[in-house]
Amino acid sequence: MACAYVVANDATRTVTELRTSYGYKDWMRERRTMEMPQEVIDDMKKRLHRVGGQVQAIERMLDEGRECRDVVTQISAATKALEQVGFKLVATGLTYCVQNPEQADKEGYPLEEVQRMFMKLA
Repeated sequence: MACAYVVANDATRTVTELRTSYGYKDWMRERRTMEMPQEVIDDMKKRLHRVGGQVQAIERMLDEGRECRDVVTQISAATKALEQVGFKLVATGLTYCVQNPEQADKEGYPLEEVQRMFMKLA
C-alpha cells in the first residue's frame, strides 16, 4: 500500500527529481492514484458520503432559518467527521511507511512526510 507513487520511464528517479524536471502540473499527471486496501477506501467513501449528507442538512437548516447554535453543532459534527477521514487516510499511510520504510521513501513518502501530513490534521 503506497500513499502515491510516480509512473515514469525512469523508475529510479525520485519524486523530487520528477517534480523538478516535469514541472508540477506534468508531475501530477504522471502520478498514479493512491493504493490502499479496498476496505479502507470503502470506509472512507462511506464516511465522505455521510459528511456530504451533513453538509446538505446544514444548508437546509440555513434556508429554514434554524437556530445558530443548532447550525454550529451540525457544522462541528461535519468537521469532525471529515477530519476522521483524513486521519484514516494518514493512519493507513503511516502504517505502510512503518512496515515498508525503504519502499515508502522511494515512492516519495518517507516517514517524516507522513508525520507532517498527520500534523496538518492535528
